[in-house]
Amino acid sequence: MYSVTVRGHMMIAHSFRGGVFGPAQRLHGATYVVDAEFRRAELDVDGIVIDIGRATEALNAVLARMNYRNLDDEPSFSGSNTTTEYLARVVFDRLLEAIRRGDVGPAAAAVESMRVSLHESHLASASFEGPTATVASG
Repeated sequence: MYSVTVRGHMMIAHSFRGGVFGPAQRLHGATYVVDAEFRRAELDVDGIVIDIGRATEALNAVLARMNYRNLDDEPSFSGSNTTTEYLARVVFDRLLEAIRRGDVGPAAAAVESMRVSLHESHLASASFEGPTATVASG
């Protein structure tokens, strides 16, 4: 399996509901380094997995929708705890939408799976991964 990973970052504010979160129930900020890995079994006729430039642009466009925002105020996150794990799935789904729209170029149509990782620090990260053909976008 071949893979290409592109990286971006975002800064958000949010709070959580539930005693398990302790002080994180209060409004706080998070800075994420975000990796999106695209995988496929065979390279295309040009010898690539995906156009790295277009993949980077797509990732940055997805992150821009959340960057410098208080996610508590975003209607699309109403009623959700925007944990790192949850946001990894959001980024995955939005990248999948970009692929399906053709925003990432023709090579992306053959991407078989993706993994999106959000790194909170050098000590902790969370990921979501799945096949691109069978995972419902949301």
